[in-house]
Amino acid sequence: MNLLSPSDDPLSVAVLVLPGSSLMTVAATLDPMRGCNRVMRKRVFDWRMVTVAGDAATLSCGLPLAGNAYLDDRLSGDLLLVVAGFDALKNIEKRTLALLGRVYPRFAAIGGIEAGSWLMARAGLLEGRAVTTHWEDLEDFQHAYPGVDVRADRYVVDGNLLSAGGALPTIDLMLHIIRSRHGHRTAMEVASLFIYDEAHSATDAQPLVSLGRLAVSEPRIAAAIRIMEQSVDRPMTAAAIARRVGLSVRMLETLFVRTLGETPAAYFTKLRLQTARRMVVDTNLPMQEIALRTGFSSLSAFSRAFRRHAGMSGRALRLQAMMPDDGSMGRTARPG
Repeated sequence: MNLLSPSDDPLSVAVLVLPGSSLMTVAATLDPMRGCNRVMRKRVFDWRMVTVAGDAATLSCGLPLAGNAYLDDRLSGDLLLVVAGFDALKNIEKRTLALLGRVYPRFAAIGGIEAGSWLMARAGLLEGRAVTTHWEDLEDFQHAYPGVDVRADRYVVDGNLLSAGGALPTIDLMLHIIRSRHGHRTAMEVASLFIYDEAHSATDAQPLVSLGRLAVSEPRIAAAIRIMEQSVDRPMTAAAIARRVGLSVRMLETLFVRTLGETPAAYFTKLRLQTARRMVVDTNLPMQEIALRTGFSSLSAFSRAFRRHAGMSGRALRLQAMMPDDGSMGRTARPG
């Protein structure tokens, strides 16, 4: 199995959380998977929280994190992610390292998150492989394991071996997996759930779309999306956007279809409806106001388009979002 090949098959992920792990790093591992399930409206990631002996793992902030599985010889799946933080090796028993070495072949890929790479190295899994860890530990890691190719990158993919240096690099890594399996557009939508983008100051506007690597790999598409983002309430034609980015309409459409799998017009409509969906779920704005803010000429036109996009009316979605659920859908509406 190639973990990074395009596929909508559910990916079975075991997340082994060691005591002392960062809550932020754990969330950076889990929430992109949850977000991808939400964006795709089906379970493409199926994860289990694993602890060493079934006991709760006390995180670095003092919170206990309960698992629904524990590390033993029966553990298997597609991807094993080992999450560790402060004093990762201090209280690790030889039995735990031996177990890690035995379950490793039962997974198609394995990943070290933050200090998780230390455990994998101690278990003898990294000799001759490329890996990263938190920047504070790079020199010590290289000294301790001279046979490992230690890199100062945010994250590293070496065949079936993955690693990330901290919380935000872990989001980068998870988005890389999502992008590889489900495409640029899905990864952008997942990143947008967390308003995650390239480095910005605190006063920068929150983007509707997190462009990630697209801004580097195809800056003309990125520029067009930024124009769309800025004109959600007054939609521009493909011709007008093409002029703004210095392309012909034909070339703009070709680039969009090649990169995102849809025309600029289709993408722009979806962007407006995704913006509307957030307003429906996250605010108490009247539907008429949401229609105006997302560039629809009438409430009836908005209602038809929204029902096609969401599978239900805006009012029905708002009611659904206000009801308790399993956390995979929207939040309770708050005042606009």
